[in-house]
Amino acid sequence: MSRDTLAGTDRFQLLVEAVQDYGIFMLDTNGIVASWNLGAQRIKQYEPHEVIGKHFSLFYPPEANAIGWPAEELKYAQEKGRYEDEGWRVRKDGSRFWANVVITALVDKTGVLTGFGKVTRDLTERRMNEEALRASEQRFRLLVEGVKDYAIYMLSPEGLIESWNSGAEVIKGYAAREVIGQHFRMFYRSEDRQKGAPEEELRLALAVGKVEHEGWRVRRDGSAFWANVVLTPVFDDTQRLRGYAKVTRDMTERRQLEDLERSSQRMREFLAMLAHELRNPLAPIRNAVSILQLEPAPSTIVKSGRDMIDRQLSHLTRLVDDLLDVGRLTTGKITLQTEQLDYDDTVAKCVEAVRPLMDARHHRLSVDMPLRRVGVVADAIRLTQVLQNLLINAAKFTPEGGDIRVAVWLDGAHLYTSVADTGVGMASDSLVNIFTLFSQVESAATGQSGLGIGLTLAKSLVELHGGTLHASSAGLGLGSTFTFVLPGAHQVVSDEDAVGAKKVLLVCDDNRDSADSLSEVLRMLGFQVVTAYDGAGAERAVRARAPCAAFLDLSMPDTTGYELHKRLIELPGAKDMHSFAVTGYGSDEDKQRSKAAGFSDHLTKPVELDRLRQALTEANLV
Repeated sequence: MSRDTLAGTDRFQLLVEAVQDYGIFMLDTNGIVASWNLGAQRIKQYEPHEVIGKHFSLFYPPEANAIGWPAEELKYAQEKGRYEDEGWRVRKDGSRFWANVVITALVDKTGVLTGFGKVTRDLTERRMNEEALRASEQRFRLLVEGVKDYAIYMLSPEGLIESWNSGAEVIKGYAAREVIGQHFRMFYRSEDRQKGAPEEELRLALAVGKVEHEGWRVRRDGSAFWANVVLTPVFDDTQRLRGYAKVTRDMTERRQLEDLERSSQRMREFLAMLAHELRNPLAPIRNAVSILQLEPAPSTIVKSGRDMIDRQLSHLTRLVDDLLDVGRLTTGKITLQTEQLDYDDTVAKCVEAVRPLMDARHHRLSVDMPLRRVGVVADAIRLTQVLQNLLINAAKFTPEGGDIRVAVWLDGAHLYTSVADTGVGMASDSLVNIFTLFSQVESAATGQSGLGIGLTLAKSLVELHGGTLHASSAGLGLGSTFTFVLPGAHQVVSDEDAVGAKKVLLVCDDNRDSADSLSEVLRMLGFQVVTAYDGAGAERAVRARAPCAAFLDLSMPDTTGYELHKRLIELPGAKDMHSFAVTGYGSDEDKQRSKAAGFSDHLTKPVELDRLRQALTEANLV
């Protein structure tokens, strides 16, 4: 061998020994390590003197050695000239690493095997990344497959279904074998297919990057459902279109709820308009009853007819109010106006209001109140609604001659009120649904039924106060007891009503019956009254008489009460004039609007005599 050849061999050996990223070493024909470079030392952690002269099976895990795998590798290398494999190998400290191994058979010029060259590379990091990727993909597949609320599937570039998760099966009703390979247009209604909607979706998604919309889709059984659909094109590393990812969600229930909400809104608007239209004719009737009640010596026939009209008018007014309040409750639009109430007075007024109904049925009514007067922090109007609804309910379902008992007691700061009767009672299954809206209990014994809103309204109003209402009954024919509990109980002291001097008042309403009857009521209360039927007449009256208060209808053909109020208080002598809004609209929003406009009070038609007196008193007019 020439000196140049020897020099080249030395340089090559130095190069191999210096390589650190690859383990490069020689084996003799029996697999004994004959050389060891820096790379082998770094990867396998052995010093040269620790491995040279030892069998290379030292680097294999026990399970590989148990099956004689190192010898098999040498055999394959000798037969084929070269063998490449990947697998687990063992370092000096016993830890494992994933290795790429190349074994090359070395032969002399005569073809005789002289040994083997072995190159090992540590691919543990790559292996871990691949495993992590596979695990991630597996988890993602399991996630997608496990999702049942969304239909998630892949489409080919042409729109053919390539995958199908369990959510797609649940929502659309097809098993995977029934749809894979089919065009996704199968989920569209025939009229949408005819318009080319599926193909247009693919085109649009490719053009803008993603399409999201809602529309009708068809299940396997032919039923339609409202779907939210997201379609996204998927590209490979070379930006070639791979297909489309499609996510579909069944939004039928949400759409039904939205439709129901729209329907409920229309119903509330209808009820509000209906109440307004009903209250307009009720207003003069109420005023006429008030006039008859102020008549000093009515005949027996007139008195009987007056009282009958009063009872039925009150009942009809309560029905209208309850219908509106239930609509407001369902949308959370009722807000409480709490104050300190003398609860003895509240109970007395409620009993007095319902007594005619009980007297007509010859009920025996008893009221058991604490010895000392008690009060509670509550909304006076709403609390009155609660107790009156319970009393009316007791009267309706108690046969003639039955007993009704109201009991009030205190337990610390909690106020208890129960209304018990000897009426038809309730079975246990009726107790479960008694407070459900529009739930009706019809009694053959009393012939009574209802709209099924009174108890629902009562329970909701009690709960708005932070209290509870529950019902109990020993069974059919054994009577019922309704008990509600309110927080914030306290003692109250009643104030004496002040008596006001005679003053001039203005009444303005385009409904002549309403205007005239309210004017007559106010005259019988001791006031001088000027009546107008339009805005211009009201302005003339104010200029001529300078009234201390005006009762203004809010809805008139030539103007609104709000506009008229602004004009009137700008007139000479009317700066301090009280203005009362008189209207068929009585929601909290309506009351807040009139208050913001500067009205002293908001009176809802038909105006009760007591409510009218209250407004006059609070304005220091009586």
